Amino acid sequence: MKKLTIILSSLILAVHVYGQTYMTQNGTITFFSETPLENIEAINNQVSSAIDLSSGNIEAQALIKAFSFEKALMQQHFNERYLESHTYPKAKFEGKILNVESLELSDSPQEVQVEGQLSLHGVTRDLNTTATLQKTGADKIHGESLFYVKPADYEIEIPSGVRQKIAREIEVKIDFDLEEI
Repeated sequence: MKKLTIILSSLILAVHVYGQTYMTQNGTITFFSETPLENIEAINNQVSSAIDLSSGNIEAQALIKAFSFEKALMQQHFNERYLESHTYPKAKFEGKILNVESLELSDSPQEVQVEGQLSLHGVTRDLNTTATLQKTGADKIHGESLFYVKPADYEIEIPSGVRQKIAREIEVKIDFDLEEI
């Protein structure tokens, strides 16, 4: 019985030390399109994400319909005409933190290289970017990233009548507060 207790305690400790998985279901993605004619911004606060610090694996998923805009008509056009959320309801990123074995989280932001694949509007493309990670508590980390996406790369057609109002590259910001699970 004593041996079993020691073995179980060791396994629980090993999972806690090596099973460094952090998760959120209310991360934020913001996108911004700036042109001389009009700025467009949308925010989604219902983004799921998980990071496994032992392997470096990262996953994030967002419902397209959860993006909210200042103007209801923009939101309607975004969902019906551009992202076609009835056909392509989710955006997904699957990737990896490079050199995760050398990452030492602290209360200071640390830059990491991330590579993976972004799936949007039925198209999957490679995405390489930087992110910052920092410890914000005993079992919490904060992650941020900024990158650019070209609608044309994801076969998102912009009608000629509004092409001047939508940037060729859209700024995307990611902001996650994750808790260890």
